[in-house]
Amino acid sequence: MGKRSARVRVRLDAVRITSALVDPALLDLPWSTPLEQWPTEHLVALPQGISRHVVRFVQLGGYVYAVKETGERVAEREYDLLRALERIDFPSVRAIAIVADRESDAGEPLDPVLITRHLQFSLPYRALFSHTLRPETMGRLLDALAALLVRMHLTGFFWGDCSLSNTLFRRDAGAFAAYLVDAETGALRSALSNGQRGEDLEIARVNIFGEALDLQAAGLLHDSIDPEVVCEEVVQRYERLWHEITYEQQVEREARHDIERRIRRLNEMGFDVAEVAMSTMGNGRYLVRPKVVDAGYHHRRLLRLTGLDAEENQARKLLNDLDAYRAESDLTDEQQAAHRWLTEVFEPVVRAVPAHLRRKLEPQELFAQIIEHKWLISERAGRDVGMRHAVQSYLADVLVHRPDEQAVLGVEMSRS
Repeated sequence: MGKRSARVRVRLDAVRITSALVDPALLDLPWSTPLEQWPTEHLVALPQGISRHVVRFVQLGGYVYAVKETGERVAEREYDLLRALERIDFPSVRAIAIVADRESDAGEPLDPVLITRHLQFSLPYRALFSHTLRPETMGRLLDALAALLVRMHLTGFFWGDCSLSNTLFRRDAGAFAAYLVDAETGALRSALSNGQRGEDLEIARVNIFGEALDLQAAGLLHDSIDPEVVCEEVVQRYERLWHEITYEQQVEREARHDIERRIRRLNEMGFDVAEVAMSTMGNGRYLVRPKVVDAGYHHRRLLRLTGLDAEENQARKLLNDLDAYRAESDLTDEQQAAHRWLTEVFEPVVRAVPAHLRRKLEPQELFAQIIEHKWLISERAGRDVGMRHAVQSYLADVLVHRPDEQAVLGVEMSRS
């Protein structure tokens, strides 16, 4: 479904659908039945986080959607917020429609529903803990959640219910990328005060402590992981990242390279710098503060050069490989190098994966892991083993033994 800024309200079969683009397949769903009673032929089995609402997953036209029963005013508010976040390319699920004026066959009113598109290759945090969670995995999840909170607050978005349960996670070249799922308590403003940021952090602290206790009770936390430490860790990781992005830096007037180094460091962390504010201090120094506008520096560069839509760490790895290819090929034109890398390197690697293994990882994550595998086996061999050998080695020794992530999700989904 494409992006549209305007709402469309349509009344069909006694229900009212509010959507950016009405999908006729919505009519095939049993709107006169409460969600918890929907027949299984309409549902797909997906791992699900903890929710205060009844949520069901359905497949329509090659896509999977989450359908959530809620109040009409709450649904409209969340729909508008998710659409606003989509317009600024914020990492969240996409709002598709609101279905209201539902009635049972007996004429009793039923709650409206909010429909969002399920994020491919993503899992709620509990689905990642089918085995005891290791400390390093928890650390990567907390890093992803802290980065999501920082990006929210830079955007001016107050979440109001930050938790692992309200987040989806996708693999991102050895790390995780976090996406907002539930926005019904959120608010989008021009900027947030320190008090509003602090309130969001305190909510996160309390929610994550409860979720960690729940995991501990289920035997899914490693013995070395303390729930009290976990909830403090996400706040500490947030504060370190926020400080790095926003602190004012004193530099000598002649030390312009210090400013450039700060901007490069922020870019490496994945953040774009729109402008740099500078003021004199009267002691031969400048006070410098960069204005960071958003995350996704590498993601946007890769998308611009190749059209590939990747997570930030994936994009960084793919761009490093692209830059190395450009240097080895002695190509001065960046766009030409990107086109040749895409057709001569990336696409042949993806095509080399047998059809029965392609549901295990999305192509960008697959390529990033093959790059890492190539480096490891080249180190062991003491020479560059080449991409062809690395691909065959990865397929035979690594990928074939990985769990089928789309099978875990319970349904084969088309790519958006």
